[in-house]
Amino acid sequence: MTGSRKESAKALYAVLAAAFIVAALLWANRFEAGGAGETLAGSQADDRSATDPVSGEESEHNPNAEEQPELSAAPSAAPTAEPAKEPEPVPSPSEPSVQADIPSLAETFADDFPIGAAIEPFQTEGPKAELLKKHVNWLVAENVMKPDAIQPSEGTFKWTNADRIVAFAKENGMALRFHTLVWHSQVGAWFFKDAEGRPMADETDPAKREANKKLLLERLDAHVRTIVDRYKDDIASWDVVNEVIEPADPDGMRASDWYNIAGTDFIATAFRAAREAGGPDIKLYINDYGTDNPRKRDLLYELVKRLLDEGVPIDGVGHQTHIDVHGPSVDAIIASMRKFAELGLDNIVTELDMSVYAWNDRRDFGADIPEDVIELQAKRYGELFRAFRDNKAILSGVVFWGIADDHTWLNGFPVKRTNAPLLFDRNDQAKPAFWSVIGISSHSRKQLGEKEQR
Repeated sequence: MTGSRKESAKALYAVLAAAFIVAALLWANRFEAGGAGETLAGSQADDRSATDPVSGEESEHNPNAEEQPELSAAPSAAPTAEPAKEPEPVPSPSEPSVQADIPSLAETFADDFPIGAAIEPFQTEGPKAELLKKHVNWLVAENVMKPDAIQPSEGTFKWTNADRIVAFAKENGMALRFHTLVWHSQVGAWFFKDAEGRPMADETDPAKREANKKLLLERLDAHVRTIVDRYKDDIASWDVVNEVIEPADPDGMRASDWYNIAGTDFIATAFRAAREAGGPDIKLYINDYGTDNPRKRDLLYELVKRLLDEGVPIDGVGHQTHIDVHGPSVDAIIASMRKFAELGLDNIVTELDMSVYAWNDRRDFGADIPEDVIELQAKRYGELFRAFRDNKAILSGVVFWGIADDHTWLNGFPVKRTNAPLLFDRNDQAKPAFWSVIGISSHSRKQLGEKEQR
């Protein structure tokens, strides 16, 4: 390096050093002047609810977004500053919060039976998680424990989503149900393929049909044992077999691949494998919808009685109870439970919801469901829960198929439309049906609201 370049470098270094010293002094003076509360970090916190410059709407902070780096520490020569005052929280413009000052469903029925809800893994976080923690003490997976979700291909078990629900329940002191080990729907097609990959149900040769039946039952046995062994210490109540009765099919049994290939042996195999894998303390249920219908109820009764006589370990019947504001009658629902109780079996309401439409009604009320329909729903829910309470000796629990109206299978079944079958609305607020279920009249509700305002 030449002499002139060396001199230039030295001059540059001197300027940079001086600039650093000036910056340090300014920083120290800032703290001495009491300006520490206006840090850049505080400004960033406020900006999390700032107006979006493109849409002009208030934007909500995204917790997954990359945070801005924190300021580096002040030079050691600067005096110690008082901790920066935390910015006041900015109200979120999003959905209303969970109502904290209303009664808890689970606590209301604590002396009667547990209250449950079906959930998806994403509902273990955010407002839905808070709603669940306040109102239920029993959980069941809506979809992620069904056969195709856990074992989509032979020998490949996927536990992540199911484990997430189990972990959430344990963290919050909730019990669990399992739904479902065996079903004709949401089950991998591989179950029903023979050793060469052909559909078992198409086989006509008697010897090959018998070999296919043996293979199918072996697969089922392995499926049940693997799952029960994993969760037997966390889950006490199990839907072993789901929806096997269909009055319109031959013999009143649903003409599924399970039944067409293995007869009722698939039911016995599933229950026996579950008992052997889980031990005597877990409770095993056969689950179905429409059990209030006398024809279907009696077909299920005869099947269960015969299986019990054969030594199949069935502990109870799950009554799905997908009903509507017009029917069935509460008496018919309770009559079915009493009939199965005569066999010494337990009863659970496993999938309760109440559509605002009659079964054959394909209308769509849209967002504005008529007030008289909402009030009818409230009245029906109140009658139903009074009957449940009166019959708690034969009913060990009630599980809703969802928690709030924004997430329900009935928004897409039997047609896509707006439905409102649960106790909480699309903003997680208690509906008239909620107050009817817990036995608080509209007059008492008004008094409660006035008290809260004071």
